[in-house]
Amino acid sequence: MRSLIVAACVAVPALAAQGRPSPAPPPLGAWTPVPELPGMGRPVDTASVAARRRALLARVGRGVVLVPAAHERELERDYVQDNDFRQSNTFFYFTELETQDAWLLLVAGGGASETVLFLPPRTPLQERWTGLRLGPDSTAGRLSGIPRVLPTDSLDDALAAALFRVRGPLYVPLDQTTRDEQRIRELTFAGRDVRNLRPSADSMRLVKDADEIARMRKAVDISVLGHVAAMQAARPGVWEYEIEAALEAAFRRNGADRVGYPSIVGSGPNSTTLHYDVSRRQTREGDLVVVDAGAEWGQYTADVTRTFPVNGKFTPRQKAIYDLVLATQQVAFDSTRPGTTIAQLNRVARDYMRTHSGTLCGAETCDAYFIHGLSHWLGMDVHDVGDYSTPLKAGMVLTIEPGIYLAQESLGVRIEDDVLVTATGAEWLSAKAPRTTAEIERLMGRR
Repeated sequence: MRSLIVAACVAVPALAAQGRPSPAPPPLGAWTPVPELPGMGRPVDTASVAARRRALLARVGRGVVLVPAAHERELERDYVQDNDFRQSNTFFYFTELETQDAWLLLVAGGGASETVLFLPPRTPLQERWTGLRLGPDSTAGRLSGIPRVLPTDSLDDALAAALFRVRGPLYVPLDQTTRDEQRIRELTFAGRDVRNLRPSADSMRLVKDADEIARMRKAVDISVLGHVAAMQAARPGVWEYEIEAALEAAFRRNGADRVGYPSIVGSGPNSTTLHYDVSRRQTREGDLVVVDAGAEWGQYTADVTRTFPVNGKFTPRQKAIYDLVLATQQVAFDSTRPGTTIAQLNRVARDYMRTHSGTLCGAETCDAYFIHGLSHWLGMDVHDVGDYSTPLKAGMVLTIEPGIYLAQESLGVRIEDDVLVTATGAEWLSAKAPRTTAEIERLMGRR
């Protein structure tokens, strides 16, 4: 889906009159209903994004915030292998709009706060190629929840007026494309106090609100269906890309916008390579397959990993390694609660694996073959923004993903689940994907 809100109110009745189906939007938070756009995009949770903007302005105190939207990639210059547009996460967080080449202006101080959305003018000829776009009109204001919407050619004057009135710093996200950085320089004055918005905006994204959690649940549920499909497609002799095709077909069939990151399907020796993603090997009898893949839905991604035997039956050796990884994951999950840190969870996991590995991994304990971190933040990015020293709070989402990689045996096991921190502990978000060896064998036995 190219845009979150399809713009042109004059075109909507014509489309509706063609008898297109009008499914109800997914139940994600307290969305403002948009009955005039049936089945044509996900509505903006106007209350949530307004609360995020207010919280940001409270942090700023006095100043002007300028956030650019992303640009469409160019077919002639870029390698467009999925959607040719994905919104900037910072812009999306404060608007939930997928419209491109837009700008958000927030003003704090100088008498009152102000929010202005700047949108490019609509070009009907271009829309013949790209589809309907949101334009600077009353429709955009109504659907975005931002009452003041202006064309982008008025941004220069509006920014200059805001800076003059507030006489505070200008905050911009200093990680955009060169094109955005040049535009920001053009819009500022020499000697202006320009500060990076990212630290404030990124720290806000650590604790998810109800709308974000609902989006993540949807992304995780879709991802679970993909992993089940991958297990069902596996058998000795299939190619890794065939398993990947079954996985990603299930993602799209169940409504994913795109993959959250390149899918990893590594069999046999490739199961021990952490970020193997070319999927070119033919599986063989006795292989384990590591599938690390997540669907993106509503700009939020899942990140789930499952390891399974391609023939549907673990060997005793594979089961022993797998069960140690699984028990390590469970111990880390049981320690997940508000106040804990990711570093503490990592220590808990490694201590457990070390003391319970026996001679499974030879002369060394198995934690020597656990060669990556236990957890990372999850959200709009698969490795989401945020300070890893921050103690856990309710509403944070992280992965728990121990692994053991024995390259000399072509035997790799990784189990990764998405976890929501709650007021009293934690919740498995991806629990519906089979985790135990018995569950995996039972599912694969029904192929």
